[in-house]
Amino acid sequence: MDNFLVFLGYLLVGALVTYLLRMVPMVFFRKKIKNRFLRSLLHYIPFAVLTAMTVPAVFYSSAYLASAIVGTLAAVILAYFNRGLVTVAAGASATVLICELIIKYCI
Repeated sequence: MDNFLVFLGYLLVGALVTYLLRMVPMVFFRKKIKNRFLRSLLHYIPFAVLTAMTVPAVFYSSAYLASAIVGTLAAVILAYFNRGLVTVAAGASATVLICELIIKYCI
């Protein structure tokens, strides 16, 4: 029963934080934002946050840093040539797997 109450507390705090993060901008910015600099800044924030969350996870998710770097390079190359998201993810994952097998069994 105690674990359930702890879980319920975490759930309520998470819901409250999510609600506040979505409602505070609506309360403070009721009118359309006319400042071009502020609009462009707000436009790029989701990309910056996603990058800040994803890039460290990419390099710590693999057993070897070298395989993570090679997999990232493979993903960047595939994305540069306009491949789809599934192709990029599968190609990078396969590259990491192959690199880890080479490092584990050949080196």
